[in-house]
Amino acid sequence: MVVDRSAVNPWAWSVELGYNQGEVVSGQARTLYCSGQTAMSGEGKPQHAGDMAAQLALSLDNLEAVLGEAGMSLADLVRLNVYTTDVDRLFEHYGVLASRLGAAKVAPATTMLGVTRLAIASLMVELEGTAVA
Repeated sequence: MVVDRSAVNPWAWSVELGYNQGEVVSGQARTLYCSGQTAMSGEGKPQHAGDMAAQLALSLDNLEAVLGEAGMSLADLVRLNVYTTDVDRLFEHYGVLASRLGAAKVAPATTMLGVTRLAIASLMVELEGTAVA
């Protein structure tokens, strides 16, 4: 399949932070809408209570697992929603996310939202992605 992606950035500041304001995707493509991925084990048990960096890393691992099952990777992400119960603490560990996206050479359109809580009280971060390949 041939997919063309074009970044949409009326301002340069977001690119410096590792994300595009938008992405135009055209051509023949498959789209994967991923459910929110959290720091859950393969058995469905929450992991790393109180450890934002570890929860963020496992959430990314789980997002990559879903993408991989569909024959995709982080490089195919065009949209990423980040939900967290502690925005300031997430920013302290944002390098975990930025380095993984940077290694995949992708800067998906991203929204970060602070929420009161996630479905399981011990979880602090949830990643929801859309991928196109």
